[in-house]
This record gives sequence, structure tokens and C-alpha cells, in this order.
Amino acid sequence: MEMKRVSAGNLRAIGYDESNRALRVELGNGTLVEYTGVSADTWQRLSSSASMWSFFRDNIEENYSERRIR
Repeated sequence: MEMKRVSAGNLRAIGYDESNRALRVELGNGTLVEYTGVSADTWQRLSSSASMWSFFRDNIEENYSERRIR
């Protein structure tokens, strides 16, 4: 999955796999987390948000199943 570097609050990189509906985020401490069941629309809204960190916390962090990768 291709990761896009960002500087938004605690987010350092984001990536999305549409075929698996999986979103990966890298946090400032190096933790890499994958969220499953994320729609392409939600990904589009996150990646184009003026406040990615707020959007992530409000719409993704508590609403989707997560799996820590590292």
C-alpha cells in the first residue's frame, strides 16, 4: 500500500487500499495501524480534509476495527 506523507497533528502518513477497504495510518511515535471497512468516500474525505487529525479522530479512530501493524 502506498503511503502519503502528511504533517497533521499526530498523523505522519496515510494510505488506502480500495480493494480491501483498508486504511493505514502512521502516527508520530512510529506506530502503524490499519483500519478495516473504510469506504472510499471516507478515505477521500480524510485525504482532502483541511484538518486531517480532527477528521481522523472524529470519524475513523473509534468507528472502525483496528489492527496494529507495528
